[in-house]
Amino acid sequence: MKKTAKGDCNLMGDRYQENAAQETDSPPPVESIKEDWGGDGRGRANLSGRHTAISKEYMPRQYQFFDTNAVPEEEGWRVRGMPESVPAGRRRLLTWHDCGASTSRVVLPPEFRAPAGIFTADLEIFVLSGTIQMGDWQLGKHGYSFIPAGVRVGPWQVLGGEEAELLWMENGPIPLSYQEADSDLPDARMSEFIPALNSKLLPWNRTDTMQFEQSKKKWLRKHANGGGTWLLAILPHYDGIYPMIQCYNEEGYCLAGYCDVGEYRFLKDRLAYVPSFSTVGRHITDDGCLFFVRVDRDLSQVGTVIWYPDKG
Repeated sequence: MKKTAKGDCNLMGDRYQENAAQETDSPPPVESIKEDWGGDGRGRANLSGRHTAISKEYMPRQYQFFDTNAVPEEEGWRVRGMPESVPAGRRRLLTWHDCGASTSRVVLPPEFRAPAGIFTADLEIFVLSGTIQMGDWQLGKHGYSFIPAGVRVGPWQVLGGEEAELLWMENGPIPLSYQEADSDLPDARMSEFIPALNSKLLPWNRTDTMQFEQSKKKWLRKHANGGGTWLLAILPHYDGIYPMIQCYNEEGYCLAGYCDVGEYRFLKDRLAYVPSFSTVGRHITDDGCLFFVRVDRDLSQVGTVIWYPDKG
């Protein structure tokens, strides 16, 4: 990722934040960054060029697997712009981009309450445990929501008297903040809004690549460019035989089971950040596993995932 692109994005983000403070009836004027595999940013996930909890520098073509439980937890975390009266939560920052996009594990306390409002950047939420209420909708374990910038949501509330833990994915390309609002912004992308999706009710479908024919996939959201967010179930007794070259950016989070990737055992609560054109080790599992996955390219296109025979 070129430094000029990061600088331009930060500059546009600063201008938007200034404008937003003065005028809340206009949508974000900032376009997503271009993907480092050559994409035009239409997927809006901004997975290119990220730092991670185990690498403060962006490392192109080098995948990074790590245990998110080992990442230090930030106490007193709150969404920028929410009133001080809203109870603070906790956060583990897992990956991030200079433009403002990030992926975190967030814990909201049982007493969490927040007013209805809008976000200044796109937000994805996946519930790891607990239940939250967003306006008229509830999200339980493995529930999913996609909230485009400018769409009014809430009021927010944690239900059941227990903490709620979420994968909290701020998609940028500017730092996310919250503004109380009575209505959607005029040009908010309402057609993309996914208020509450119960993934347990979705059917399993085939995957898009030959390497994972022994797997099943549940789409949660599909990007304009064919990438998206989904659940991936790798069936027991899977063996990918060869390493793979992945010609796209990926984030994967293990929800259950395990998969050996090269010499790394990918277990529950491990995260993978795989930059484009990384060579990723052979996949093997005896017992099977379940992953939450985000990618920024259409994997059904020829050449996005390539077997790479290991001559060693």
